[in-house]
Amino acid sequence: MRYAVISDIHANLEALSAFFQRAASLKINEVICLGDIVGYNASPNECVDVLRVKNARCLMGNHDIRAAGLKPGGDFNQTAEAALAWTIENLTEENKAFLKSLPLTQRVDNLFFAMHGAINDIDEYVRGWQAATSQINLVKELGLSLCFFGHTHISAVYAECNGSVDVIEEESFKLRGECAYLINPGSIGQPRDSNPMPSFLVYDSRTQIVEFHRIDYDVNSAVEKIISAGLPKRLAERLKLGW
Repeated sequence: MRYAVISDIHANLEALSAFFQRAASLKINEVICLGDIVGYNASPNECVDVLRVKNARCLMGNHDIRAAGLKPGGDFNQTAEAALAWTIENLTEENKAFLKSLPLTQRVDNLFFAMHGAINDIDEYVRGWQAATSQINLVKELGLSLCFFGHTHISAVYAECNGSVDVIEEESFKLRGECAYLINPGSIGQPRDSNPMPSFLVYDSRTQIVEFHRIDYDVNSAVEKIISAGLPKRLAERLKLGW
């Protein structure tokens, strides 16, 4: 099986469409979305609709859970709160119900674990080897050695081999049987690594190879939609800069 793993779309239809266009040439069997389908950008309904039509296997993100009404807002920064309020007002009831139905975590085909933030906290940012070690240990308790996570909007690979955790920076690498991995595909809709190009990965369960991909997309159209919707201009500025 070839899995495309994506995360943090954040209502960026142009970026999501570019991803599916690229995925068509990569012989993908299934798309795994690690959450935050909505928030920040101006096409929440369209992004939900695309993922539903494409039968993507989706998780709930911290923006999704609030947009669905399952968790109160009020703890985001001012810009994120403004975008959340706009999203709640503009989401259809059908799409709110879809977001509400999504699982927080999932064991996928008994091959890997998928989550948005951390195993026990959808809002937790997993950054650095210490936090990664804690999550890897929890994944291993589940009898798995591979976990994909999102939320940080920055791609990362943590590998635990023989008791020590290292960071892997290669764009393509083969999983080793004696190691356990915690991997972030980066963000489709709002990258934060100073590169505005959407990021995702492909995991081939037969060859055990993980490959990261970056793609071009029509960022100007996404920016124009943000401005036209009356969302904070800061959200438009950061798309062009990748932060």
